[in-house]
Amino acid sequence: MISFKLTSGGSNGPRTGVITTPHGDVETPCFMPVGSAATVKAMAPWDLEEAGAEIILGNTYHLLLRPGVDVVKKLGGLHSFMGWKRPILTDSGGYQIVSLTERVKITEEGVEFRSHLDGTPISLTPEDAVRSQRDLGSDIAMVLDEPVRLPADGKKVREAMERTIRWAGRSRDARDREAPRTALFGIMQGGADRGLRAESAERTAAIGFDGYAIGGLSVGEGAEELHNTAAFAAPLLPSDRPRYLMGVGTPSDILRAIGYGVDMFDCVLPTRNARNGWLYTRRGPMRIKHAIYRDDPRPPDEACKCRTCSLFSRAYIRHLYLAGEMLAGMLITRHNIYFYIGMVRQACAAIRENRYNEFAKALLDSMNEGADGGAGEESQ
Repeated sequence: MISFKLTSGGSNGPRTGVITTPHGDVETPCFMPVGSAATVKAMAPWDLEEAGAEIILGNTYHLLLRPGVDVVKKLGGLHSFMGWKRPILTDSGGYQIVSLTERVKITEEGVEFRSHLDGTPISLTPEDAVRSQRDLGSDIAMVLDEPVRLPADGKKVREAMERTIRWAGRSRDARDREAPRTALFGIMQGGADRGLRAESAERTAAIGFDGYAIGGLSVGEGAEELHNTAAFAAPLLPSDRPRYLMGVGTPSDILRAIGYGVDMFDCVLPTRNARNGWLYTRRGPMRIKHAIYRDDPRPPDEACKCRTCSLFSRAYIRHLYLAGEMLAGMLITRHNIYFYIGMVRQACAAIRENRYNEFAKALLDSMNEGADGGAGEESQ
């Protein structure tokens, strides 16, 4: 199980805290690098430790497909299997309801997937999701939920929210029966409807969980709708438990959401966009393939202390990327993860010193200037 202690701030606005788990403490706000298949792409465990990662994320759906939860359990659980000694949060597979829409059938009992690898049918109930995460050895497990791609019909959003609550109750019962040592987070749904969000928060909190997530965002809605919903939703969740905004987002998304009182974040952007030659910097996103970097001797981010920025020039990384060398993705990923984690740690310090608003505004203003002519950010 886990415990959570607020160290500064309160129920609303930016705050810091500590999550205590069987595999160590996690300072919040925190960013969790995504390791869906028991690896954060292009990063060895020691690279993650050097970057300052305190917790990473795995995905139940992907691990069910390969190598199989039974294999991971036999080999000692995820921590032993992947050589990571610190905390792990696992998603239940609910996000794949949105990302694999054409391969999914939803019933009251659970979800039936057809594998995106070979079409093999996979059944996942709320109880299965809890058992699988128990067998993976997760420090924090997520309930199975039903997110809805936005925009969506109001009736569909309500039906998904209601089903998510019913599944949450079943998940909590399964955890209490079969996985009492596993921490379990409930998930708020409700799309962009404030009434549904408030109802979902109240009814999910009444079931009682170790933490609470804001789900169903970054699924097709615009940026302002995302932030309007998250800003409304975060204070509705219990203030004495961690609050997790799932799958969001860009550096600016995270800075804004910390201001709403969110404690935990994950996103594939720093790793996925690294493989496409995008670096996140204090001057905005940098697309390294641009010709302006052909003979640029400067590090990618002159204020960054990661090994990529300490040892290599923009020109060299551009050369690696255009030559198709795998080292390009490795170096860019290393920097991006270091940047995300460093940004959130700086946010923690600013909150403790009661200067978060000034810190966030200065960094957002700097990033909005753009490193190479206002290059935009690719979506998740």
